Amino acid sequence: MKVSYYPGCSLEVTAKPYDTSTQQVCRSLGVELEEVPQWCCCGSSPALKMDGLLSTALSAQNLVHIESQSVDKVVIPCPFCFRRLLSAQEEIEADEDLKTNVQDVIQADIAGQLDIQNLLGFLRYEIGLESIREKVVRPLSGLRLLTYYGCYLVKPSGVTHYDDGEYPVSMDEVLEALGAEVLNWDFKTECCGAGLSLSKTETVVELSGRIMREARFKNADALVVACQLCQANLDMRQEEIGKAESTDMAIPIIYFTQLMGLAFGLPAKQLGLNHHLIDPISLLKHKGLTE
Repeated sequence: MKVSYYPGCSLEVTAKPYDTSTQQVCRSLGVELEEVPQWCCCGSSPALKMDGLLSTALSAQNLVHIESQSVDKVVIPCPFCFRRLLSAQEEIEADEDLKTNVQDVIQADIAGQLDIQNLLGFLRYEIGLESIREKVVRPLSGLRLLTYYGCYLVKPSGVTHYDDGEYPVSMDEVLEALGAEVLNWDFKTECCGAGLSLSKTETVVELSGRIMREARFKNADALVVACQLCQANLDMRQEEIGKAESTDMAIPIIYFTQLMGLAFGLPAKQLGLNHHLIDPISLLKHKGLTE
């Protein structure tokens, strides 16, 4: 199966392990990711806040590039890029004046008929749990995991069009197919405050602290994420949270694709598991899941 692949800005630099593990997992599952030619920023954060037309035009430019690939499906790992491209396409379809303005800005026509999918939803529902199970050579037995979807990946369901906005289960089901024990908790879609990291640090520490305290209470081995901003925020805030509470806080924050690759028999370092601040490799060695 060949699909268009939009990595987004973060996966090119700070979230490189997410991109690397995504590429390798999809290859293992027989999915050929064809990167969007000449892709640009989706306009998600600064552009969206400062200039709505610019933000939509940036996403529309990417939609045109994707359409040039002669494919009808694009897969996007980043929740923010996923939401921005998906929302832009729907906004353009619903508003002829906006469509005209955007096409004038980008000097191109937009067909607007792409199937835009988030990576997690694509792997769970398009590839399917049975295909995932068939690739497992190293079951994640003994790993007690909490899934953390964050506040942007599945909400609102009327926009994202997959899973439940309040209590999603798609990542849980993927990890269970890998042999892991997935714990139940009420913080799956709570905000970690990543978008406020520079402007309201105290608020971010408070929001992240609530999540990490609950994870420690649940005695989880790791938190599993599908968002690079959640991963970075929860990974780097734990020392600060621990100091505020006079306790150790060192729970690995791992991308679900890294655990998929591990279960498929790929080496931990090849999946970028050696690039996290809270080291997951010692945990995985203790569980007998890596050399």
